[in-house]
Amino acid sequence: MLLRTSTALLRTLREDPADAEVPSHRLLVRAGYIRRAAPGGYTWLPLGKLVLDRVTEIVRREMTAIGDQEVHFPALLPAEPYRTSGRWTEYGDDIFTLADRKGAEHLLAPTHEEMAALLVKDLFSSYRDFPVTLFQIQTKFRDEARPRAGLLRGREFLMKDAYSFDLDESGLQASYDRHRAAYRRIFDRLGLDHTTVRAMSGAMGGSASEEFLAATPVGEDTFVACTACDYAANTEAVTTRAPATGDPDAQPAAEVYDTPETPTIASLVELATTRRLAGRDDWTAADTLKNVVLTVRRPGAETAELLVIGLPGDREVDLKRIGAALHPATVAIFEDWDAHPELVRGYLGPQILGKFGVRYLVDPRVVPGTAWLTGANEPGRHATNVVCGRDFTPDGTIEAAEVRPGDPCPACADGELTMRRGIEIGHIFQLGRRFTDAFTLDVLGAQGKPVRPTMGCYGIGVSRAVAAIAEQHHDERGLVWPAAVAPCDVHVVAAGKGPQLDAALDLGGRLADAGLRVLVDDRVNVSAGVKFTDAELIGIPRAVVVGRRLADGYVELRDRATGERTELPLDGLVERLVTEVRAARRAGV
Repeated sequence: MLLRTSTALLRTLREDPADAEVPSHRLLVRAGYIRRAAPGGYTWLPLGKLVLDRVTEIVRREMTAIGDQEVHFPALLPAEPYRTSGRWTEYGDDIFTLADRKGAEHLLAPTHEEMAALLVKDLFSSYRDFPVTLFQIQTKFRDEARPRAGLLRGREFLMKDAYSFDLDESGLQASYDRHRAAYRRIFDRLGLDHTTVRAMSGAMGGSASEEFLAATPVGEDTFVACTACDYAANTEAVTTRAPATGDPDAQPAAEVYDTPETPTIASLVELATTRRLAGRDDWTAADTLKNVVLTVRRPGAETAELLVIGLPGDREVDLKRIGAALHPATVAIFEDWDAHPELVRGYLGPQILGKFGVRYLVDPRVVPGTAWLTGANEPGRHATNVVCGRDFTPDGTIEAAEVRPGDPCPACADGELTMRRGIEIGHIFQLGRRFTDAFTLDVLGAQGKPVRPTMGCYGIGVSRAVAAIAEQHHDERGLVWPAAVAPCDVHVVAAGKGPQLDAALDLGGRLADAGLRVLVDDRVNVSAGVKFTDAELIGIPRAVVVGRRLADGYVELRDRATGERTELPLDGLVERLVTEVRAARRAGV
């Protein structure tokens, strides 16, 4: 393949696009890989399409290598299967819906579990047909409220999704493990520094769930890792180590104090310490019980219900964690205090919530026998020694508090949690029988009785992976593509006209004839300096500069990643480059 800059659909920009928020967005647009077509939608230009195709092919080869079979479902889907599974309502505003000319409702597919289950039900009837895994690489759609960061959060994106069907749990585990291993190979081949973390299942449902995150400061996901063991988790999935329970009746009786003008935890702690409430002068925020009022709206519900979250006062609520725990319901901070005078703003305690039928969930640190300084449900008053299991009984626990660096690891005794940010590039789920139950997918078992298969789901954001690679592989001058995904193997730059241009075109043609992908900058109306700047911005691994030493039979080979420059004789250069590129391909890079 030979591309010529003078005729290719390639335009580089000197300035960053005004809407670019992250390096991948800025550089992919500036270097001529993508162009914005609509909010959350991008046109792939020739160089970008070459990168996308190379990423796609790596994914496809690893999927077929583990026995997955490729299919292609429609992107425009009927509403009825999603109503049957319940996800038409669960997805809410996150999906694009439309009606055809006859009024039948449809959606643009966000994912295809329903279609995969229906296809297997249609074609397979015996245990002899299993296990089976189907995959596709196809465009998906999500109605993002705020598309941002270029390819990282768009409304239209390319995804690889696979669906496994097994007859029992051991088969599902084997399929899950096989895909986890394949994903690690894929991301290694793509040159991505990635971490596998525990995750929530969200709209997919099911039990086990893990994300693959590409580490980068601009990532929207925050994840933790232990300093002493291999525990890693998305913050939404982090579990809190609960303290030991105690005897609620062994605690002193609760006492109510006047605490005027203390609507905040900081003001309450200061007053409690100064006035030695309950005989103590060492009060801290961790001794207080903060009660945060939320509204929870379930899918399809016309009204929201109240929910109060109790957590230690030194912690802030994390709405993202709460939302993950309560999915598919949506949560928001409660604001209509005038409509609920029984809830005393700034002085709310858990003692009365049961009386008014308000659901109360607590942080795992709030266990029976623990005593708290909390609101007394009267303006300007708080109570000490309010004991869980005696003065109030929660309706359950919830992981609602922010996770902080230095928190104890939930998996080992010695470790602490560190925090990093990353981009979700893959997610795998053990779905179980949610979808086979929804569609009564049964097959004849080996014993002559019906067996209901169990499912797994395995997704990779293919177009998002392109952006993640760009986030991890760039410098101040531009993109630095790994060889495995670069749009071309060699970028030939003619640093002058006449003989230099002729030699560059001849070299590019011979490299292309030998099977390499080549871009030749053959522009005659721009300076060599502009060409060199563009070459660094575009980021192809090897650049050959045909310049002033051509008369001596030499050209310059530049390594984009290391910056190394080497003068080499033009004679024999084609053979050298072909050998290097083929060796890299055989090595899987």
